[in-house]
Amino acid sequence: MRKLLPIVVLMFLGIQPGFAQWSAQNHAERFEQLGTMLRSPNVYRTASGAPGHMYWQQKADHEISVELNDDNQSIKGWQKVTYFNNSPDPLKYLWIQLDQNERAKDSNTPKTAESSINPRMNLRQLESILWHDLDLGYKIHSVKDMTGKDIPVTINHTMMRVDLPQPLLPGQKTEFTVDWSFNIHDRMSFIGGRPGYEYFPNDGNYLYTMAEWFPRMAVYSDFEGWQNKQFAGRGEFALTFGDYKVKITVPADHMVGATGVLQNPQEVLSPTELQRWETAKKTYDKPVIIRTQAEAEKLEKAKSKDKKTWVFHAENVRDFAWTSSRKFIWDAMAVKQGGKDVMAMSYYAKEANPLWEQYSTRVVAHTIKSYAAKTFDYPYPTAISVEATNGMEYPMICFNYGRPDADGTYSDAIKYGMISVIIHEVGHNFFPMIVNSDERQWTWMDEGLNTFMQYMAEQEWDRNYPSRRGPAHKIVPYMRSEKNTLEPIMTNSENIIQFGPNAYAKPATALVILRETIMGRELFDYAFKEYAQRWMFKHPTPEDFFRTMEDASAVDLDWFWRGWFFGTEPVDIALETVNWYKIDNLTPAEKKADEKKAFEREEDYISKTFNQKDVPQTVVEADPATRDFYNSYNPFTVTPEDEKAYNDFMARLSPKEKELLNSGLNFYELKFKNVGGLVMPLIIQFNYVDGTSEVERIPAEIWRYDEWEVSKVFAKKKEVKSILLDPYRETADIDESNNHWPPQYVPSRFEMFKGAGGVRGAASGDNPMKRAKSKK
Repeated sequence: MRKLLPIVVLMFLGIQPGFAQWSAQNHAERFEQLGTMLRSPNVYRTASGAPGHMYWQQKADHEISVELNDDNQSIKGWQKVTYFNNSPDPLKYLWIQLDQNERAKDSNTPKTAESSINPRMNLRQLESILWHDLDLGYKIHSVKDMTGKDIPVTINHTMMRVDLPQPLLPGQKTEFTVDWSFNIHDRMSFIGGRPGYEYFPNDGNYLYTMAEWFPRMAVYSDFEGWQNKQFAGRGEFALTFGDYKVKITVPADHMVGATGVLQNPQEVLSPTELQRWETAKKTYDKPVIIRTQAEAEKLEKAKSKDKKTWVFHAENVRDFAWTSSRKFIWDAMAVKQGGKDVMAMSYYAKEANPLWEQYSTRVVAHTIKSYAAKTFDYPYPTAISVEATNGMEYPMICFNYGRPDADGTYSDAIKYGMISVIIHEVGHNFFPMIVNSDERQWTWMDEGLNTFMQYMAEQEWDRNYPSRRGPAHKIVPYMRSEKNTLEPIMTNSENIIQFGPNAYAKPATALVILRETIMGRELFDYAFKEYAQRWMFKHPTPEDFFRTMEDASAVDLDWFWRGWFFGTEPVDIALETVNWYKIDNLTPAEKKADEKKAFEREEDYISKTFNQKDVPQTVVEADPATRDFYNSYNPFTVTPEDEKAYNDFMARLSPKEKELLNSGLNFYELKFKNVGGLVMPLIIQFNYVDGTSEVERIPAEIWRYDEWEVSKVFAKKKEVKSILLDPYRETADIDESNNHWPPQYVPSRFEMFKGAGGVRGAASGDNPMKRAKSKK
C-alpha cells in the first residue's frame, strides 16, 4: 500500500521447541547448480541429457553350446564371441567377466566379509566362517582364435583379460572361442547367490537357475573405458548388447525356459504341449497351461536318461539366462504390445501351487502393460517368471519366490510378496535390461527406478495394495538412522551399509516425491518417458537422467538431486511459531475499546485481587486532597479530536484501500525451521473455525536465501483453528510432532516381534487361510 495502515497484534501464539545450533551462514549451497559434480557434456552425451551425435557403444554376439549334467550338477560349454569395436579407440585387449569365480576357493568375497562369534552359532554361520572346500568357479579350458590358435589370457579373480594378437581398430571386429566348465552350487546353502540349483529331497529332483553362467563381455564405454571392477557378490553387472544363438542340452524330460525365442519346439515339446502352445499364442484373457501339474509329477518319478537339445535365439540383449527342471509346470498367454504379441509365461514346480497358477503369468502380463505405458512398448517377444525361491532378473526371464504351505494355504504376506517380486523382476526388463545402466557403479539407476515403477504397478493391481516402498513416509525409519550408517544414493553398491533402503527405497521415494509433489504428474511422466526412450538399448549415466528430467520439463532440480542423491540429510521441517494479525480498522470507538481491554488485561494481576480484601481503603480513596485531574480522566473515552482524525484519515484513502481496511482479513505469519537440513516444499493445511480446510503449497525455493529459517504470511478470510504441515505425509518428514499448531503430542509406539526367519519367499506370519481351512 502507498500509505501504511497501523497494525496491532490481537493474538500471538508460539511454539518453542529445542533446535540444534547451526553455523552463522544461512545461505550455503543447497540451491547452487551441480556444476562440476556432474561429468561435462561432450559429443557422446549432450548437456540436454540425450545421446550425442557421435554416441557409440560396443556389440558382442554369441554362439553357445552348453550341456547340463543332472547327475553331478555341472555344466560344460563352448562359445564363439564376435566382438565389434564401434569406439574411436584401438583396443589391445578385451575384458571378460568370470562371475562364477566369486565362489572359487581363492575368492576375495569371503575374505573381505566381516565375521564374528555369537553366543549361539548355527551350522550356516559356522560354514560361512570356515568357507568351503567345494570345487567351484570357472575352469577355462581354452581361449582360441578362429584358426584354433591359443590366445594369451590373464585371469584376475572374476575378470579375464584377452590379449589380442594385434590391436582391434575402430570399425573392426574380432572372433574367438572359449571352452569352459564349472560345478553348479547349491544356492539354498550358505553360499547363496543368484544362480545355482535347488534340490527337492521328497522326489529327488533338481531345479536349475542358470545365470551368470558363461564368460560375459565387460562394457567398454565413453565414460568409463573398461568396466572391469571385480564382482564381489552384490554389485551387479555392466554388460554389452548383442545377438545370441544358444543350444542347451538337458535330460529329455526337462522343461527349459530361456532368454529369447525357442527355435525347435517340434523337437522338444510333445504333440499335446505343442498344440497347447499354439493355443496360448492366441489367448489374451487368461493363461493356458501347457505342461500340467499332473504331467510334471509323472515326469518327476520317471527321470529319463535320454537327452534333448533346446535351441534359442535372442536379438539385441545384454545377457542370456535359462532354467531347467523336470518338475516344471508351464503356462503362457499373449499380451498386445505395439502392434505385436508378447508371450507372458511362468515355470513353477508343484510346490508353488496354487499361488503361481492363479497369479504369476497374470502379473507378468500386467507388469508389461503398466511399465510400457510409462516408458516404451515392450520390445522383446517373451517375458518369463520362474519360481525359484529367489529374486533376480535377466533379459526376458527372471527368478522369483512365493511358495504356499504344504496344504496349499498361504498368508497375505506371501501372496503380496510374490506379486511384488514378480512385478519387480519382470520390470527389470525395462531397467536395466533395455535402459542399460551400469549396475556395478550405480545400483539405484536400475533398482531405484525399477522400485519406483514397481510401486505404480502395484497400485494399479489392487487399490489397497500394501506397497512396502514408494510412499514418502515409509522411508522415514531409514532417514532417521544414525549418520554413520548412511551414505548418499550416489555411492558404489559394495560400500553401502543399508543396501535395500539406500539403493531401492530412497531413490524410489525420491521419484514418487518428484512426481506427486515437486513436478506434478504431467511434467514428470513426460520427462521420465523421454529419458526411457532416449536411452533404450543404450548405456545411460546418472548425468543423463538428471539432465533429461530437467531438459524435458523446464524444472530446475539441481537442489533436489543434490539433497536426495548426493546427501544424507533428512527432512525435518518444523512449524516453529504462528502469529495472528488483523488490520486495525481505526474506528475511534473500537480503537478505544481495544485499548481499554488491553489495559485491563495488563493491570489484572493477583496482588490486586488480594488487595480488594486486605486494603479496605487506599489513601486516594480516603483523602480528597490527593486527587487531581487524572483521577477522573478516562483515556478510553472517544473525543471529537479522535473523530476528526479518523474522518480526515478516511478521506485520504483510495477506494481500494478502504476495501482492504474493512475486509476483516486475518493475517497469519508462519515461521519454519529446517531442523533436518534437507530442503523441501512447504505443504500447509489450514483448518478453519467453520470446519472447512485448505492446503497451500509453497515451492522449495522459498529456502534459497535462508536454508535454515523462513517466514511466510498468509491472508485468510476465515479464522484459522489449527495448522498442519505436510498433511498428506508426502515429504518424508522424520519428525511430525513439530508439524502442528497448536502443538499436538502423540505417543510413539513400538512393536515386539519374533526375530527368526526362514527361506526367502517361504510362508511366514499369520495365515488366516489355514485357520479357515482347518474349520471346514
